[in-house]
Amino acid sequence: MSELTKAQEERAQRLHKEAIVIDTHCDTLMSFLSQRGRPQRSLGERSEHGHIDLPRMIDGGVTCQVFAIYTGNKPIVPDATLRALQMVDVYYEGIEANDEIISVTTPDEIVAAKKAGKTTGLLSIEGAEPLMGDIGLLRVFYRLGVRMLSFAWNYRTPFADGLGAGRSESKLPELGIQALEEMGRLGMIFDVSHLCDSNFWDVADVMKSPFIASHSNCREIADISRNLTDDMIVAIADHGGVMGLNFGAGFVHKEKATVATLVDHVDRVVEVTSIDYVGLGSDFDGVGQLPEGINDVSDLPNITRELVKREYSDEDVLKFLGGNHLRVFKEVIG
Repeated sequence: MSELTKAQEERAQRLHKEAIVIDTHCDTLMSFLSQRGRPQRSLGERSEHGHIDLPRMIDGGVTCQVFAIYTGNKPIVPDATLRALQMVDVYYEGIEANDEIISVTTPDEIVAAKKAGKTTGLLSIEGAEPLMGDIGLLRVFYRLGVRMLSFAWNYRTPFADGLGAGRSESKLPELGIQALEEMGRLGMIFDVSHLCDSNFWDVADVMKSPFIASHSNCREIADISRNLTDDMIVAIADHGGVMGLNFGAGFVHKEKATVATLVDHVDRVVEVTSIDYVGLGSDFDGVGQLPEGINDVSDLPNITRELVKREYSDEDVLKFLGGNHLRVFKEVIG
């Protein structure tokens, strides 16, 4: 990215420091768990490997990082519930060993942590395999601190079909509808990233409250099935939700993934809806190649610099960095 003027750089630094910065997706827990039994990265120690650890989160100004529990489909991971619980354990072990980060379950706790100069973590589940088709386990994971859930990764679960499930016109099953109702009662955020297109529209028809796409971009710019069409983006906005932008190079641009082409997706969302419906959803530790200008979570300020360069207002920059996500958290979680 081109150099900013001194005034622009000062403004970017001020805004990033002021912002409540929320990223709605990373696969760091999977990375930590897969290394058990061998020398491993830990949350509290700076590493040259991977994308996220606490020192780099602090460098990047992160207020809340959503940590996904991802177990894979059952043929690969026969006991998804066990693996999910192991990830919960890894998460809380890391939190309890480091005073500079706290686990949160409410937006008020995120705001309080920002005021106290601390960063936070919040748990999500990516793909409902750990629920084993049982809504009772949804309540169990809620009690363990999970506040966000998607029904499927790229496979079929009892709750929904992912993009790779092979049924282009599948319908959301009754169990999925029941789970959405229970999530609404509990105060859990529903995530449509990885859902097949037809199930996305089923969710949009059923849902009355905001839902999010935790790590998806604009299909109009990068034409892959994991990204969202303009109509999908409008549907999320109509429900008051947010899409978190994925940093995976292939999600950003077919030929040249940079901070600038990532922010092109912000521009596109603004063009079809408004700044109120887009935020961060990095997919750190779950993607290989990142855009030029982003090596890990410590480089998040470079996105703020690009927004300043494009003359987004202070209010709009703060909304994108975390204000929009916080709004949804307040409305759904309470």
